[in-house]
Amino acid sequence: MKNYNTHTSLFISEKVILITGAFGLIGQTIAMSFLEQGAYVILADINFDKQKEIENKLTALSIKDRFLFQKLDITDEESCQNTVTAIVEKFGRLDVLINNAAIDAKFDQENYSSVNHSRFENYPLDLLKKSIDVNVIGTIRITQHVSRLMLKQGSGNIINVASTYSVVAPNQGLYDYGDGNQNFKPVDYVATKSFIPNFTRYIATFYARNNIRCNAIVPHAIANNHEQTFIKNFSKLSPLGRMCDREELTGPFTFLASDASSYMTGSLLTVDGGWTAW
Repeated sequence: MKNYNTHTSLFISEKVILITGAFGLIGQTIAMSFLEQGAYVILADINFDKQKEIENKLTALSIKDRFLFQKLDITDEESCQNTVTAIVEKFGRLDVLINNAAIDAKFDQENYSSVNHSRFENYPLDLLKKSIDVNVIGTIRITQHVSRLMLKQGSGNIINVASTYSVVAPNQGLYDYGDGNQNFKPVDYVATKSFIPNFTRYIATFYARNNIRCNAIVPHAIANNHEQTFIKNFSKLSPLGRMCDREELTGPFTFLASDASSYMTGSLLTVDGGWTAW
């Protein structure tokens, strides 16, 4: 087991943590890190195509009883309730919820072809409605179900995953590859992620006297086999001059999940290489 800890307040060993969108890049990274640190982790996702691959990785860690795979559709009421019920049946409680599931137009080579590249005035509103259903209503729905459990327990910790595009607008020049075909970060992601910071403050203040905390992490540009033109554009625009390595998220997420952040609620923890600093 890796030793990430420098102070006992940073220990997350024995904490029960639910990660939505757990099969994505961020979800997998923090799930593996949490398990290596001795936490119990529920990997919840709507798409189970990657389950076998992830299960093989976890089996190699010899932590059979410390994780649970759970099919979760955060847009579905019954699916959310079934997830909470399964967690209580296996682990008896839930200490941390990480709201990571979201629709996002990613510009890495694997996902680039599925991005709608329309300009704002032509962007299909049906895609916006779909993102609202998942990124806004779905996030609220699973948080409602988890909040009921945390109220019964008398404690809880909720971590929302925001984006730099929830605090600043996209620099569309980042998506201009100089080939005459301008790409755009679409409005659906910006609109729905902009909801996260104030939702975080809402939940934080609403449940503060119930011993339930809520903070958000603001990550940006996780390196994942991007085109060299994209990397070059990003490096020019980033104060640190590079994209984020996925492992650089483990410390910030561990901090928010641990008791080291016990006096933090309603806060945004920005991990963006300085992107929003200028």
